[in-house]
Amino acid sequence: MGSGALALILLLMSFIHAGLTQERPKAVLKVSPDERVFSGETVTLTCDIQGAGNLQWTYNWFKDGNTFYPTTTTAEISFRADYVYYSGQYSCRGDICYSQSSDISTAVTLTVSDLPRSTLTVTPDSPVFTGETVNLKCVIETYSYWGWRIDQIYDWRYEWYKGTYSCVMLQTSDRYTVNTDTLTIRGVITSDQDQYWCRGLIRSVSTPSSSAIYLSVKDSPRSTLTVTPDSPVFTGETVTLKCVIETHSNWRYEWSKDSVMLQTSDRYTVNRDTLTIRGVITSDQGQYWCRGQGDKRPNSSQSRSVSLSVKDSPRSSLTVTPDSPVFTGETVTLKCVIETHSDWRYKWYKGRYSIMLQSSDRYTENRDTLTIRGVITSDQGQYWCRGQGDKRPNSSQSRSVSLSVKDLPRSSLTVTPDSPVFTGETVTLKCVIETHSNWRYEWYKDSVMLQSSDRYTVNRDTLSIKALNESDQDQYWCRGQRDGRPNSSQDSDRIHLSVNGELIL
Repeated sequence: MGSGALALILLLMSFIHAGLTQERPKAVLKVSPDERVFSGETVTLTCDIQGAGNLQWTYNWFKDGNTFYPTTTTAEISFRADYVYYSGQYSCRGDICYSQSSDISTAVTLTVSDLPRSTLTVTPDSPVFTGETVNLKCVIETYSYWGWRIDQIYDWRYEWYKGTYSCVMLQTSDRYTVNTDTLTIRGVITSDQDQYWCRGLIRSVSTPSSSAIYLSVKDSPRSTLTVTPDSPVFTGETVTLKCVIETHSNWRYEWSKDSVMLQTSDRYTVNRDTLTIRGVITSDQGQYWCRGQGDKRPNSSQSRSVSLSVKDSPRSSLTVTPDSPVFTGETVTLKCVIETHSDWRYKWYKGRYSIMLQSSDRYTENRDTLTIRGVITSDQGQYWCRGQGDKRPNSSQSRSVSLSVKDLPRSSLTVTPDSPVFTGETVTLKCVIETHSNWRYEWYKDSVMLQSSDRYTVNRDTLSIKALNESDQDQYWCRGQRDGRPNSSQDSDRIHLSVNGELIL
């Protein structure tokens, strides 16, 4: 080869070397899963030679400027960062058969931190009471220099455990609810008492388990609901329900029936631990329970429900004999009939002001019967009866019955011819009764009832006296009798029959 050809080759090689020097590929180091990891996590470093084409590279790995890992033919290495020692500045470089190299990548800082501790808190403080809601919160400590990665907190997953040696993780259920870092136990029961602990998981590692916390569960103060008188109760009675809470004080009481909270009303009276129902009716039947509420824990105590059964009081019916209306002078019998039970004592009432009747000359009481003799118009009114007993049901009241009293039909007496009359004449007396019919007539001279004779002739409503003499002079009156009611008329007014001696012409 001539000297000219050699110079040309050297010139071309210098150009090529200058070009390669100016276009050295750029290496970029990527860290996964993150530039901040916890001890024990697996870290993957990837060396990306940009603009390298399909050349066969070998890779060099550096930590803090020193070779960290043997040269590889793959662009990725993984190692377990078990210690904080693995923190440092990591970089990489690519080579091709020792003739060409990439730039060394910009160093990436890998921070390896010890796993944080987890702490378990319980709200409210233990002991808790049955029925309460308990929140257990798993708090994982963080590092101040993670400020820019505050969202990292939300990457934690939480596991909850119960029992001293239990490896059984708690699952969400009807009473157990897990919401990120909080386990909620609703309606605590005695079997919830135990050791609880938690831990946090992130990626492939978990925090050390928290110290176990013992959850102590005590029975809430028992509430007992008593009912007076005993169920079943009877309509019209007064019922008292009392809520007795065995421990603690300063309770506020709530009363409920069939899940509806009761308020004071005309018939319902609440006085602290006592609910009074006056004038019980059938719709008061149902399930009743009470609850105590307090400002301090335990702040609630609920009784079991008590069934209040309401039965109709024995019905009383009042009968009147004879049927109303009745007539003055008649005898009236009122009878109080109570359909069930026995040994009743009977009370009788008259008028809208409920005046209790007492035995008198005209009023006679005989157990279930009131007799009124010689009824007068003032006896008209509303009557009702009540049974009283020593055992429950101890009262039964009838509906009122109206007693209507009418005067007996009036009788009037006429005489033909007009008085005075004369001996030897014939006199006709006529008895007129204003209402009703089918009367039988009675005739009286003074207080002696007259019968038909030779001189006295009775024809229904007429009395004829023939051949008068002076002994016929007297007071005469009449009245009617019949088979139906009214069975008697009033006595007619008395008429004086004056008889004079024989008229001489």
